[in-house]
Amino acid sequence: MIYEYDKKINEVKKEVKEKYTEYTIKAPYEEKFHKENENMIFRVFENKKSLKGDIVFIHGIGPNNIKYLQWYAEYFSKKGYRTTMTILPYHYKRKNSDLIDGEPFYSAEPDKCIQLFHNAVKDIRKTIDYISNFDGFDNNKLHLMGVSFGGIIGTLVLALDDRINKGILTITGGNWRWINFHSPYTDKVREEYRTKGNAYGCNGEEFCAKNFRSDAQKFVKDNFNSVDDIFTKSPIPCYAYDPLSFAPFVENKVLYIQGKYDKIIPKRASEDLYEMFPNAKKKVFPAGHKSSILFRRNIARWAINFIENE
Repeated sequence: MIYEYDKKINEVKKEVKEKYTEYTIKAPYEEKFHKENENMIFRVFENKKSLKGDIVFIHGIGPNNIKYLQWYAEYFSKKGYRTTMTILPYHYKRKNSDLIDGEPFYSAEPDKCIQLFHNAVKDIRKTIDYISNFDGFDNNKLHLMGVSFGGIIGTLVLALDDRINKGILTITGGNWRWINFHSPYTDKVREEYRTKGNAYGCNGEEFCAKNFRSDAQKFVKDNFNSVDDIFTKSPIPCYAYDPLSFAPFVENKVLYIQGKYDKIIPKRASEDLYEMFPNAKKKVFPAGHKSSILFRRNIARWAINFIENE
């Protein structure tokens, strides 16, 4: 299956920075598009005085996400949680200078996206392979937090990897119909649909809904009884990287945090995904996607309380 990967730990480059240690290792897959992505990078934020557990943190997509979301990793480490932030493919040093951070993920071609999304999942799982050798690591105290696109990848990881205890998913969603055709961030994808279409005939929302996604929630519930079913019974590959398909198989407790006025993740995308988790609770803050930064302390405190008390 596409989600399988080589778990061998390769040679590591380690660089100590002021606030974190940055590790570079070979990515657990063959990179087909950009040679700069042949290596994966993760940053470890550690409080030497206290270790309550580990958090794997997954940032969002695009320029500046790493910079301002790194605040969470710093906050959690101060609270006693060693926090590892994996740099997603095609961000930071994992891209050439002409490429906008995360740009390859914005594609209308499912055959391309399934590869890229699952490569990102493999990066997170490979990160866990590595940090599991750290002193004091305990699977029962390993948690995952994903923000925005990081929540999409995080949902897939939670379904595929049983080493994680609790999940915190923030300003995220599922069901590509709502994200691809209604988010202001996916204009490029819609333009590709209009001008080129894709290998499955999709050229817009009407075709998508009529042929594949009139009721994606119902299709997932009626047809997927296991993770492997997602890959063998999907009518089109976009189901195989849609968090909507994977959420029913997340047995973990999940804290699902929404922005009341989020437009970047359309409300239907956010609600559709939340409803598919069997064991999730919701918290809502009174702001939008980008303005969530104003509530980051609230979100971080909710996350810590969820880990420690629920």
